[in-house]
Amino acid sequence: MIAGGLISTHHPVLAHLIPIRRCNLSCAYCNEFDKVSKPLPLETMFRRVDRLAALGTTIITISGGEPLLHPELEEIVQHIRRRGIIAGLITNGYLLTPQRIEHLNRAGLDHLQISIDNVIPDEISKKSLRVLDRKLRLLARYAIFQVNINSVLGTCVRNPDDALEVARRALELGFTSTVGILHDHGGQLEPLSERQQQLFALIMEMGKRSYSRFNQFQKNISQGLGNEWRCRAGSRYLYVCEDGLVHYCSQQRGYPAIPLEKYTRAHLEHEYHTQKSCAPRCTISCVQQVAMVDNWRDPQTRPAFTPADALVQLQTARD
Repeated sequence: MIAGGLISTHHPVLAHLIPIRRCNLSCAYCNEFDKVSKPLPLETMFRRVDRLAALGTTIITISGGEPLLHPELEEIVQHIRRRGIIAGLITNGYLLTPQRIEHLNRAGLDHLQISIDNVIPDEISKKSLRVLDRKLRLLARYAIFQVNINSVLGTCVRNPDDALEVARRALELGFTSTVGILHDHGGQLEPLSERQQQLFALIMEMGKRSYSRFNQFQKNISQGLGNEWRCRAGSRYLYVCEDGLVHYCSQQRGYPAIPLEKYTRAHLEHEYHTQKSCAPRCTISCVQQVAMVDNWRDPQTRPAFTPADALVQLQTARD
Protein backbone atom coordinates (compact mmCIF):
# COMPACT_ATOMS: atom_id res chain seq x y z
CA MET A 1 0.00 0.00 0.00
CA ILE A 2 2.75 2.42 0.98
CA ALA A 3 4.81 1.59 -2.12
CA GLY A 4 1.84 2.14 -4.43
CA GLY A 5 1.01 5.39 -2.70
CA LEU A 6 4.55 6.67 -3.09
CA ILE A 7 4.77 5.73 -6.76
CA SER A 8 1.55 7.47 -7.82
CA THR A 9 -0.55 10.29 -6.35
CA HIS A 10 -3.45 9.76 -8.75
CA HIS A 11 -5.53 7.21 -6.85
CA PRO A 12 -7.21 6.92 -3.43
CA VAL A 13 -5.17 5.06 -0.84
CA LEU A 14 -8.11 4.49 1.53
CA ALA A 15 -11.89 4.75 1.22
CA HIS A 16 -14.43 4.33 3.99
CA LEU A 17 -17.63 2.81 2.67
CA ILE A 18 -20.92 2.85 4.61
CA PRO A 19 -23.35 -0.04 3.90
CA ILE A 20 -25.77 0.88 6.72
CA ARG A 21 -26.19 3.91 8.98
CA ARG A 22 -28.15 2.08 11.67
CA CYS A 23 -26.38 0.99 14.85
CA ASN A 24 -27.34 -1.33 17.71
CA LEU A 25 -25.75 1.08 20.23
CA SER A 26 -26.24 4.76 21.05
CA CYS A 27 -22.88 6.11 22.25
CA ALA A 28 -23.44 9.65 23.47
CA TYR A 29 -20.43 11.17 21.68
CA CYS A 30 -21.15 9.58 18.27
CA ASN A 31 -22.80 11.40 15.35
CA GLU A 32 -22.38 8.62 12.80
CA PHE A 33 -25.49 6.49 13.36
CA ASP A 34 -29.26 6.35 13.43
CA LYS A 35 -31.85 3.81 14.58
CA VAL A 36 -33.94 3.45 11.43
CA SER A 37 -31.81 3.08 8.28
CA LYS A 38 -32.11 -0.09 6.25
CA PRO A 39 -29.08 -1.93 4.82
CA LEU A 40 -28.20 -0.90 1.30
CA PRO A 41 -28.92 -3.43 -1.48
CA LEU A 42 -26.02 -5.69 -2.36
CA GLU A 43 -26.09 -4.52 -5.99
CA THR A 44 -25.65 -0.91 -4.86
CA MET A 45 -22.65 -1.82 -2.73
CA PHE A 46 -21.10 -3.83 -5.57
CA ARG A 47 -21.42 -0.83 -7.91
CA ARG A 48 -19.73 1.42 -5.37
CA VAL A 49 -16.90 -1.05 -4.83
CA ASP A 50 -16.49 -1.32 -8.60
CA ARG A 51 -16.33 2.47 -8.95
CA LEU A 52 -13.71 2.72 -6.20
CA ALA A 53 -11.75 -0.03 -7.94
CA ALA A 54 -11.93 1.94 -11.21
CA LEU A 55 -10.43 4.94 -9.39
CA GLY A 56 -7.54 2.71 -8.27
CA THR A 57 -8.42 2.52 -4.56
CA THR A 58 -5.97 0.43 -2.53
CA ILE A 59 -7.95 -0.17 0.69
CA ILE A 60 -11.69 -0.14 1.40
CA THR A 61 -12.71 -0.13 5.05
CA ILE A 62 -16.38 -0.84 5.76
CA SER A 63 -17.81 1.25 8.57
CA GLY A 64 -21.17 2.55 9.76
CA GLY A 65 -23.37 2.74 11.79
CA GLU A 66 -22.71 -0.87 12.65
CA PRO A 67 -21.74 -2.81 9.51
CA LEU A 68 -22.39 -6.22 11.09
CA LEU A 69 -26.11 -5.33 10.93
CA HIS A 70 -25.86 -5.70 7.16
CA PRO A 71 -27.07 -9.23 6.38
CA GLU A 72 -24.83 -9.52 3.30
CA LEU A 73 -21.68 -7.96 4.72
CA GLU A 74 -19.53 -10.98 3.89
CA GLU A 75 -20.54 -10.79 0.22
CA ILE A 76 -19.44 -7.13 0.17
CA VAL A 77 -16.07 -8.07 1.68
CA GLN A 78 -15.69 -10.89 -0.82
CA HIS A 79 -16.40 -8.52 -3.71
CA ILE A 80 -13.79 -6.05 -2.43
CA ARG A 81 -11.21 -8.84 -2.40
CA ARG A 82 -12.26 -10.02 -5.87
CA ARG A 83 -11.35 -6.55 -7.12
CA GLY A 84 -7.86 -6.92 -5.63
CA ILE A 85 -8.49 -4.34 -2.89
CA ILE A 86 -7.49 -4.72 0.78
CA ALA A 87 -10.66 -5.15 2.88
CA GLY A 88 -11.07 -3.73 6.38
CA LEU A 89 -13.92 -3.52 8.87
CA ILE A 90 -14.66 -1.18 11.77
CA THR A 91 -17.22 -2.63 14.19
CA ASN A 92 -18.35 -2.30 17.79
CA GLY A 93 -17.94 -6.08 18.08
CA TYR A 94 -21.26 -6.84 19.79
CA LEU A 95 -22.58 -9.03 16.97
CA LEU A 96 -19.49 -11.19 16.53
CA THR A 97 -20.02 -14.93 16.88
CA PRO A 98 -17.77 -17.88 15.95
CA GLN A 99 -19.86 -18.43 12.82
CA ARG A 100 -19.70 -14.75 11.79
CA ILE A 101 -15.93 -14.70 12.29
CA GLU A 102 -15.55 -17.82 10.16
CA HIS A 103 -17.66 -16.22 7.43
CA LEU A 104 -15.41 -13.14 7.49
CA ASN A 105 -12.38 -15.44 7.29
CA ARG A 106 -13.77 -17.13 4.20
CA ALA A 107 -14.72 -13.80 2.63
CA GLY A 108 -11.06 -12.73 2.84
CA LEU A 109 -11.26 -9.91 5.36
CA ASP A 110 -7.78 -8.47 5.93
CA HIS A 111 -8.19 -6.47 9.12
CA LEU A 112 -10.79 -5.55 11.73
CA GLN A 113 -10.82 -2.78 14.33
CA ILE A 114 -12.86 -2.39 17.50
CA SER A 115 -12.73 0.77 19.61
CA ILE A 116 -13.31 0.10 23.31
CA ASP A 117 -14.19 3.18 25.35
CA ASN A 118 -14.13 1.98 28.96
CA VAL A 119 -13.92 -1.06 31.22
CA ILE A 120 -17.45 -0.87 32.68
CA PRO A 121 -20.43 0.41 30.65
CA ASP A 122 -21.83 3.83 31.52
CA GLU A 123 -24.32 6.29 30.04
CA ILE A 124 -21.71 7.56 27.56
CA SER A 125 -20.72 4.25 25.98
CA LYS A 126 -21.53 0.54 26.13
CA LYS A 127 -18.39 -0.35 24.14
CA SER A 128 -16.79 -1.74 27.25
CA LEU A 129 -14.07 -4.28 27.96
CA ARG A 130 -16.27 -6.04 30.54
CA VAL A 131 -18.91 -6.63 27.85
CA LEU A 132 -16.63 -7.25 24.87
CA ASP A 133 -13.92 -9.42 26.40
CA ARG A 134 -15.78 -12.59 25.42
CA LYS A 135 -15.91 -11.32 21.83
CA LEU A 136 -12.19 -10.57 21.92
CA ARG A 137 -11.48 -14.11 23.04
CA LEU A 138 -13.54 -15.40 20.12
CA LEU A 139 -11.48 -13.28 17.73
CA ALA A 140 -8.25 -14.55 19.27
CA ARG A 141 -9.43 -18.12 18.78
CA TYR A 142 -11.04 -18.00 15.33
CA ALA A 143 -9.94 -14.93 13.33
CA ILE A 144 -7.24 -15.33 10.70
CA PHE A 145 -7.40 -11.61 9.82
CA GLN A 146 -5.49 -8.93 11.71
CA VAL A 147 -7.31 -7.43 14.71
CA ASN A 148 -6.58 -4.01 16.16
CA ILE A 149 -8.08 -2.77 19.42
CA ASN A 150 -8.30 1.00 19.71
CA SER A 151 -8.60 2.45 23.20
CA VAL A 152 -9.76 6.05 23.55
CA LEU A 153 -9.01 9.14 25.58
CA GLY A 154 -10.86 12.44 25.66
CA THR A 155 -12.84 14.90 27.70
CA CYS A 156 -15.95 12.70 27.93
CA VAL A 157 -14.01 9.64 29.17
CA ARG A 158 -14.86 9.23 32.84
CA ASN A 159 -11.99 6.90 33.83
CA PRO A 160 -9.00 7.55 31.56
CA ASP A 161 -6.97 4.75 33.15
CA ASP A 162 -9.42 2.33 31.52
CA ALA A 163 -7.62 2.97 28.23
CA LEU A 164 -4.46 1.42 29.65
CA GLU A 165 -6.32 -1.71 30.78
CA VAL A 166 -7.90 -2.05 27.34
CA ALA A 167 -4.51 -1.73 25.62
CA ARG A 168 -2.92 -4.30 27.91
CA ARG A 169 -5.72 -6.77 27.28
CA ALA A 170 -5.40 -6.31 23.51
CA LEU A 171 -1.70 -7.11 23.55
CA GLU A 172 -2.27 -10.03 25.91
CA LEU A 173 -4.61 -11.58 23.34
CA GLY A 174 -2.09 -11.08 20.53
CA PHE A 175 -3.79 -8.12 18.83
CA THR A 176 -2.27 -4.80 17.85
CA SER A 177 -3.14 -1.82 20.02
CA THR A 178 -3.68 1.83 19.16
CA VAL A 179 -5.09 4.79 21.04
CA GLY A 180 -7.33 7.52 19.69
CA ILE A 181 -8.51 10.87 20.98
CA LEU A 182 -12.22 11.59 20.96
CA HIS A 183 -13.07 14.65 18.91
CA ASP A 184 -15.95 17.09 19.06
CA HIS A 185 -18.79 16.90 16.52
CA GLY A 186 -16.66 18.69 13.94
CA GLY A 187 -13.79 16.24 14.27
CA GLN A 188 -11.76 18.92 16.05
CA LEU A 189 -9.27 18.87 18.89
CA GLU A 190 -10.19 18.89 22.58
CA PRO A 191 -6.91 18.85 24.59
CA LEU A 192 -6.24 16.07 27.06
CA SER A 193 -5.55 16.46 30.76
CA GLU A 194 -2.03 15.89 32.08
CA ARG A 195 -2.93 12.37 33.23
CA GLN A 196 -4.46 11.53 29.88
CA GLN A 197 -1.35 12.77 28.10
CA GLN A 198 0.74 10.42 30.23
CA LEU A 199 -1.55 7.51 29.42
CA PHE A 200 -1.48 8.39 25.74
CA ALA A 201 2.33 8.29 25.62
CA LEU A 202 2.41 4.98 27.50
CA ILE A 203 -0.15 3.26 25.28
CA MET A 204 1.56 4.54 22.12
CA GLU A 205 4.81 3.01 23.33
CA MET A 206 3.06 -0.29 24.15
CA GLY A 207 1.65 -0.39 20.63
CA LYS A 208 4.95 0.36 18.92
CA ARG A 209 4.78 -2.77 16.75
CA SER A 210 1.69 -1.40 14.99
CA TYR A 211 1.32 1.50 12.58
CA SER A 212 0.69 3.89 15.53
CA ARG A 213 4.43 4.30 15.97
CA PHE A 214 4.51 6.32 12.73
CA ASN A 215 1.83 8.78 13.84
CA GLN A 216 3.10 12.07 15.30
CA PHE A 217 -0.19 13.83 14.67
CA GLN A 218 -1.92 12.31 17.68
CA LYS A 219 1.03 13.09 19.92
CA ASN A 220 0.65 16.80 19.18
CA ILE A 221 -3.10 16.55 19.62
CA SER A 222 -2.70 14.94 23.05
CA GLN A 223 -0.72 18.02 24.11
CA GLY A 224 -3.32 20.44 22.79
CA LEU A 225 -1.22 21.42 19.78
CA GLY A 226 -2.38 21.76 16.20
CA ASN A 227 -0.63 20.21 13.23
CA GLU A 228 0.75 21.62 10.01
CA TRP A 229 -0.05 19.07 7.33
CA ARG A 230 -1.55 18.66 3.89
CA CYS A 231 -4.91 16.96 4.23
CA ARG A 232 -5.61 14.96 1.06
CA ALA A 233 -9.23 14.14 1.90
CA GLY A 234 -11.36 13.94 -1.21
CA SER A 235 -8.37 12.55 -3.08
CA ARG A 236 -6.16 10.06 -1.29
CA TYR A 237 -8.87 9.45 1.32
CA LEU A 238 -12.57 9.19 0.47
CA TYR A 239 -15.58 8.86 2.78
CA VAL A 240 -18.55 7.43 0.88
CA CYS A 241 -21.77 7.76 2.86
CA GLU A 242 -24.86 5.57 2.60
CA ASP A 243 -26.29 7.98 -0.01
CA GLY A 244 -23.29 7.31 -2.23
CA LEU A 245 -21.83 10.81 -1.85
CA VAL A 246 -18.10 11.41 -1.46
CA HIS A 247 -17.20 13.53 1.61
CA TYR A 248 -13.92 14.63 3.12
CA CYS A 249 -14.44 12.46 6.21
CA SER A 250 -17.07 11.32 8.70
CA GLN A 251 -16.94 14.67 10.50
CA GLN A 252 -16.96 16.87 7.39
CA ARG A 253 -19.95 15.40 5.62
CA GLY A 254 -21.27 17.91 3.14
CA TYR A 255 -18.19 18.62 1.06
CA PRO A 256 -17.58 17.94 -1.76
CA ALA A 257 -20.76 15.78 -1.58
CA ILE A 258 -20.42 14.55 -5.16
CA PRO A 259 -22.02 11.20 -6.10
CA LEU A 260 -19.38 8.49 -6.30
CA GLU A 261 -20.51 7.41 -9.76
CA LYS A 262 -19.74 10.94 -11.00
CA TYR A 263 -16.45 11.23 -9.13
CA THR A 264 -13.54 11.40 -11.54
CA ARG A 265 -9.78 11.65 -11.54
CA ALA A 266 -10.25 15.39 -12.11
CA HIS A 267 -12.02 15.56 -8.72
CA LEU A 268 -9.17 13.59 -7.13
CA GLU A 269 -6.65 16.02 -8.60
CA HIS A 270 -8.64 19.08 -7.48
CA GLU A 271 -8.98 17.93 -3.88
CA TYR A 272 -5.38 16.75 -3.74
CA HIS A 273 -4.30 20.38 -4.17
CA THR A 274 -7.08 21.94 -2.04
CA GLN A 275 -6.39 23.20 1.48
CA LYS A 276 -8.78 22.10 4.22
CA SER A 277 -9.60 24.76 6.82
CA CYS A 278 -10.34 22.09 9.45
CA ALA A 279 -6.93 20.41 9.09
CA PRO A 280 -4.80 22.13 11.81
CA ARG A 281 -6.94 20.87 14.71
CA CYS A 282 -8.26 17.67 13.14
CA THR A 283 -8.18 14.42 15.14
CA ILE A 284 -9.27 11.99 12.38
CA SER A 285 -6.26 9.69 12.51
CA CYS A 286 -7.05 7.58 9.42
CA VAL A 287 -7.03 10.69 7.22
CA GLN A 288 -3.79 11.88 8.81
CA GLN A 289 -2.09 8.52 8.34
CA VAL A 290 -3.01 8.45 4.65
CA ALA A 291 -1.73 12.03 4.25
CA MET A 292 1.69 11.01 5.56
CA VAL A 293 2.37 9.32 2.22
CA ASP A 294 2.23 12.71 0.46
CA ASN A 295 2.88 15.29 3.18
CA TRP A 296 6.40 15.90 1.92
CA ARG A 297 5.38 16.78 -1.64
CA ASP A 298 3.00 18.87 -3.73
CA PRO A 299 1.94 21.98 -1.78
CA GLN A 300 -1.77 22.70 -1.69
CA THR A 301 -2.38 25.84 -3.73
CA ARG A 302 -6.18 25.95 -3.90
CA PRO A 303 -7.92 28.02 -1.19
CA ALA A 304 -9.47 26.30 1.81
CA PHE A 305 -13.17 25.47 1.77
CA THR A 306 -15.49 27.09 4.31
CA PRO A 307 -18.56 25.70 6.14
CA ALA A 308 -20.71 27.90 3.87
CA ASP A 309 -19.18 26.17 0.84
CA ALA A 310 -20.08 22.80 2.34
CA LEU A 311 -23.73 23.74 2.90
CA VAL A 312 -24.11 25.01 -0.66
CA GLN A 313 -22.42 21.92 -2.10
CA LEU A 314 -24.54 19.50 -0.05
CA GLN A 315 -27.79 21.24 -1.03
CA THR A 316 -26.73 21.15 -4.69
CA ALA A 317 -26.05 17.41 -4.43
CA ARG A 318 -29.44 16.79 -2.81
CA ASP A 319 -31.25 18.82 -5.47
